[in-house]
Amino acid sequence: MTTFYIQQFGCRATQADGAALERQLLDRGCTQSPDAATASIVVLNTCTVTAAADAQARDAIRKIHAQNSDARLIVTGCYAQRAPEELVSLPGVTHVVGNSHKPQIPDLVTQIVPAAPSLVGAQRVAPHLGNVSPPVANSHDPAQILTSDIFAHPEFLSAPIQGGESHHTRPILKIQDGCNNRCSFCIIPYVRGKSRSLAPDQVIREIQSLVGQPILAVHQLAREIPVAQALLPVIVSFSSTSSNSSTPVRLHPAREIVLSGINLGTYGRDLTPRVEFLDLIRRILDETKLDRLRISSIEPQDVTQDLIDLFASTDRIAHHFHMPLQSASDPILAAMHRWYRSEHYARRVQLIHDRLPHAALGADVIAGFPGETESNHNATLNFIEQRPFTYLHVFSYSPRPGTKAASIPNQVPGHIIKRRARELRCLSEAKSAAFRQSQQGRTLRVLTLHRDERFVNDRTGAAYTPALSSNYLRVQIPGVHPSNHWQDVVVTAEEGNNLIGEPISVFDELSVPSVLSASSV
Repeated sequence: MTTFYIQQFGCRATQADGAALERQLLDRGCTQSPDAATASIVVLNTCTVTAAADAQARDAIRKIHAQNSDARLIVTGCYAQRAPEELVSLPGVTHVVGNSHKPQIPDLVTQIVPAAPSLVGAQRVAPHLGNVSPPVANSHDPAQILTSDIFAHPEFLSAPIQGGESHHTRPILKIQDGCNNRCSFCIIPYVRGKSRSLAPDQVIREIQSLVGQPILAVHQLAREIPVAQALLPVIVSFSSTSSNSSTPVRLHPAREIVLSGINLGTYGRDLTPRVEFLDLIRRILDETKLDRLRISSIEPQDVTQDLIDLFASTDRIAHHFHMPLQSASDPILAAMHRWYRSEHYARRVQLIHDRLPHAALGADVIAGFPGETESNHNATLNFIEQRPFTYLHVFSYSPRPGTKAASIPNQVPGHIIKRRARELRCLSEAKSAAFRQSQQGRTLRVLTLHRDERFVNDRTGAAYTPALSSNYLRVQIPGVHPSNHWQDVVVTAEEGNNLIGEPISVFDELSVPSVLSASSV
């Protein structure tokens, strides 16, 4: 029996890829292991946004091999696409599979013969999609690299997800991949390719399936969606009838779904006819029974007045905006090749706060971009301090090979980058604490999340159930409650980075009925 474990790194889009892969492996008869130490095959889905992300992946590979030397390690994701040769020589690695070949992983897993590998060399497999390497049979087989030019893959590489993968209560649905921007610091367009979108009808079908609504017959889906043709056996396995049946598929219900993408605001611009992201959201609200939709990261230039008004008009969209800032110094933004300036960003923040004063507002910020002076850094600190941010994701700049910023003179010394990143993180903690404090006494509607025995209050030792509010606050509800239920709670206290919420009512739905009863996932 083939057992597997998927270790995730990086962004929501990468997590969505991992969830889809998990679903495919389960439907091929593989068994999921609780951890890497007990799996016969471990898939590491990597990130390469910074040098620290690369190092984290390499460290994880070495640690897993030390704990489980018999495991076959398949390394995929953005790091595997960017620099496969750096990964193929690491101990235990049998395959390095770039994003260009990620759909081949289920075939690789089901063909691998369980045996401990010994790396003698590396060979590059034919790059055309659909070629699958033969089974790995003995300890002298070399590790293999499966990559090709990501820009030669205009198709949207995706797979259906059922919900509940990796114990996630809230499915992540990737609807966009790639990026056409060329920010000078960013390697992601070179490992994800051109911007491309999942067809809007397919987005609706996926959401309908996740909330338990009837969707098109599986064979009709495969005829209409080219990517689904290759995944037809996976899709068919969701049905309780034979593959010749036209019976619709029903899947586990989701209360909240997170839409993800590499550059989500550009959704639909590559389609013919062109589709606007705002129109897609309206269709989701009109044509599905989803309780709550959450939008992941979206660029500030794509946060329009109409989008903000739509968020403010309904409780079915989470009141949560994550807009990458990177810097609030205009000279640095220009050097980064960002498409906005600090004044433009500030206007977006004010529009959001005016309409949704309790909304979560997060941002990505880079510390130590080449040429950044103390004055530039202080401008960013002051900008953030004066505005209602609720959290920050802080990145220490590191040069990415092949990017324009890597060749900019005046690289900032590492110790200065660390100090500036530390100052930004301290500011983030203060902003988050102030936001939590502002919620004291409020009634929040929260979604209960998956829990296990680890969810015990550090101070009292009492069990609690984690939950998430519309405005992205982590809430502890005293006691053990089933996941994937709505509860109204009154915020009574703080516990670390969480709020304590006393339940006052429980719901199986929000403003619209759900098709199936809630279940713990």
